[in-house]
Amino acid sequence: MSTIVFLGGGRITSAMLAGLSLAQTKHRFVVHDRNPGKLRALSKRYAVAVEPDPKRAVHQAEVLIVAVRPSSVAELLHSVGKPNRPLLAVSLAAGVPLRMLARMLGSPVRWARAMPSPVCRSGRGLTAVTFPRALSPRDRRRVIDFFAILGQVIEIPESKFDAFTVTYSCSHGYHALAALAKAGQAAGLDRRVALVASAHALADGIITWREGKHSLESLLEEAATPGGIAATTMAAMDAAGYRKAVGKGVLAGLRRARASSRQ
Repeated sequence: MSTIVFLGGGRITSAMLAGLSLAQTKHRFVVHDRNPGKLRALSKRYAVAVEPDPKRAVHQAEVLIVAVRPSSVAELLHSVGKPNRPLLAVSLAAGVPLRMLARMLGSPVRWARAMPSPVCRSGRGLTAVTFPRALSPRDRRRVIDFFAILGQVIEIPESKFDAFTVTYSCSHGYHALAALAKAGQAAGLDRRVALVASAHALADGIITWREGKHSLESLLEEAATPGGIAATTMAAMDAAGYRKAVGKGVLAGLRRARASSRQ
């Protein structure tokens, strides 16, 4: 059993603790946050230890998880100071590269980055991880195995991390669900039926693709007969700028992520 310390008690920490609780993992968890209300809520909901002092929290850590907004990372690590012993740390801060983390809090801290989805609260999450070249295979395995408790883990180069962060967000699915359901209501469905129908269109169809038995192209061909209702609907969406809007949104998010690395 390892002691995992979270610096930051916000939304992603809550989602991860929910998933870890669901998996009944044997790790010990400690959470630091400067907001006492967040600490009380997390302690009550997940029965984790809480520590209002960041230095005392880090002192307990075998693995440290930095789970604060990118703009808060430097201030937080400055308040912690350099640990007096080797420590494996994982940053969840989007857009803050490994080189900056090492400058803020270098040796004896060994850094990795991870980007877990809030869907990890259900155990069906997706986490990207990236490592510096010098990180040992043992430390890499520790990070991968930990996030695997929460769902699928993929390792990608850090140069691709911002693009992954923008693309993988579950906000895309929720946004599409809300938009499609609203269109269904405008077409005459009540809200409950519109949401059920839209969720099926998005979630159940994608689950079929994830099973890996059929290509995306073959599934699209099966679902949308040329000249039929589905094909007409998709063609009208594309003509209205659907693909262009998605592309512009992804590029805007990518610019925001890259701006964080320059701050």
